[in-house]
Amino acid sequence: MPRGQYGERVTRHIHRAWWVALVTFLVLLASAAFRSTFGVMLVPIEDELGWSRAATSLAVSVNLVFYGLTAPFAASLMERFGVRRIAVLALTFIAIGTGLTTVMTAQWQLVILWGVFVGLGVGSTALVFGALMANRWFVAHRGLVLGIFGAAFSMGQLVFLPAIAHLVEASGWRSASLVIAGMCLLLIPLAIAVLRDRPSDVGLRPYGATGEPTAEELAGRTTGSGWTAAAAAIRVLMHASRTLPFWLLAGTFFICGWTTNGIISTHFVPAMHDHGMGATTAASLLAIVGLCDIIGTIGSGWLTDRIDPRILLAVYYVLRGIALLLTPLVLGPDVEPPLVLVLILFGLDWVATVPPTAVLCRRIYGTASGTVVFGWVFAAHMIGAAAAATASGWIRSAQGNYSSAWWLAGALAVAAGFAALAIPRVTIPDPLLVPDRTNA
Repeated sequence: MPRGQYGERVTRHIHRAWWVALVTFLVLLASAAFRSTFGVMLVPIEDELGWSRAATSLAVSVNLVFYGLTAPFAASLMERFGVRRIAVLALTFIAIGTGLTTVMTAQWQLVILWGVFVGLGVGSTALVFGALMANRWFVAHRGLVLGIFGAAFSMGQLVFLPAIAHLVEASGWRSASLVIAGMCLLLIPLAIAVLRDRPSDVGLRPYGATGEPTAEELAGRTTGSGWTAAAAAIRVLMHASRTLPFWLLAGTFFICGWTTNGIISTHFVPAMHDHGMGATTAASLLAIVGLCDIIGTIGSGWLTDRIDPRILLAVYYVLRGIALLLTPLVLGPDVEPPLVLVLILFGLDWVATVPPTAVLCRRIYGTASGTVVFGWVFAAHMIGAAAAATASGWIRSAQGNYSSAWWLAGALAVAAGFAALAIPRVTIPDPLLVPDRTNA
């Protein structure tokens, strides 16, 4: 039987990269879905415990901040301690955070459990994790795989939100929290069995790799402590923050977070409740967004391999802005065609921004640092989401409705479209491959 460049037996079996991609997809799907399910628990928790919308929105904001700020450090920690360890730890955090909410009695406990524990867990298994695995395991179809990983968020809504909403209405929000915790625990053995840091760990090359193995393929884990990994993330940030592309990428992704996780995932179901629609029906409408985004995000990955990512981002943000500006005009107690059309438009570009943004980070800042830069850009995404979750909650409390929140989000999205076109076509020396002269 013929052997490959590392001495591995060559068979006609499916390349292991696709099995790694499948488990990565499942972890991303579960992580995103579990974070977004809080939207359908918001009103029941408030009604039972007597908490205000501003109070529950604080927990969501803390969750989103930890979600975002964990990502760049998680990328470096995965380099140091390995993908499997960090993924298992993250799933454990989500299980603890969601499981213990069933016995909470005070608002600060919600902030700690859902805000900090779940935030740390989902941040460690966010799209940065997907970008890391796609960059390591794939050469061919990398953009497409990034699109599939981006669609995990949409699939999470499609599969889980309506079911969780039904469970909340039938058995209460505590039952839903326990189900989420149990599902996280079930994913842990699968992650341990399948995930590996690099193809070279199992004697393979990345899918589609040709020619001589690169230094990146042969690299093992970095040496040093967790503090060294964190220092590398800070070093990349300090380097990238001196450049214009970083601020344009981070700024547009800040608005991306504002217009997705911040207002839609957190406040869409409560907003529909304000208009007399039941939580299960509203969650099913979000499933429409999720279904359309599966098409949009995978298609975006395919397009990113062929079209200038800047143009794609401009189109996506402007279309999203139009959908958001129309949202206050189509909300109501019943599912009407105009509402469905707006949700379809919004769904087609919900996470479609991820593949072009991740690819731009890699092209501009290099292979070694591109994923970490994307981690910091993703942090901006989640800070934007946190700001939107809090601001939208304040607007609802002050005005009694969400109209101004929708219009603000729409205007920001249109502005992001123009900002995306301003991202320069440059290549910046990779900070992790350039000697650090700060201590020289």
